[in-house]
Amino acid sequence: MAISKKLVNFLKKEKAKYKDIEHKTVYTAYDKSQTLKVPEKIIGKTLVIKMDRNYAIALISADQIFDKVKFKKAENLRRKMAKQKPIKKIDFVSETWMKKNLKGVKVGATPPFGNLWGLPTFVDKSLLKNRKIIVSGGDYNFSIEISLANLKKLIPGLITGNISKKRK
Repeated sequence: MAISKKLVNFLKKEKAKYKDIEHKTVYTAYDKSQTLKVPEKIIGKTLVIKMDRNYAIALISADQIFDKVKFKKAENLRRKMAKQKPIKKIDFVSETWMKKNLKGVKVGATPPFGNLWGLPTFVDKSLLKNRKIIVSGGDYNFSIEISLANLKKLIPGLITGNISKKRK
């Protein structure tokens, strides 16, 4: 399998500029940075999270770990300003949920475009320091390189915040 057909169709429809990258099979963002011989800070790690009964995509740098406390604080501040109910619980979704709801991509290789599945997308501020990033292409052997400007254009309603911390 190459880059997900769903993703390719989306990128073509949006006339996005990107570069597809074929590489050896990798299952982690760290392995991807080692395989491609690029700094971890330009590899985007896509996480699928559950917020109470809602779901979302979070994109953080490979050299970071997701911080549930920071995420909850940032999201509840955003919700308060929008006069929405705060979230109480944050967790990662199960593989079963991903297989059922994220059609067209492999578990663990989800592209960061939550709008493909009707999910909001959160991006950590640490990634915004890069001109371009490399993200999952829906398969363990394919990624895409995309500019941050293009990423922002492709995800309407993109939410940015401080949602990660340095990996120890």
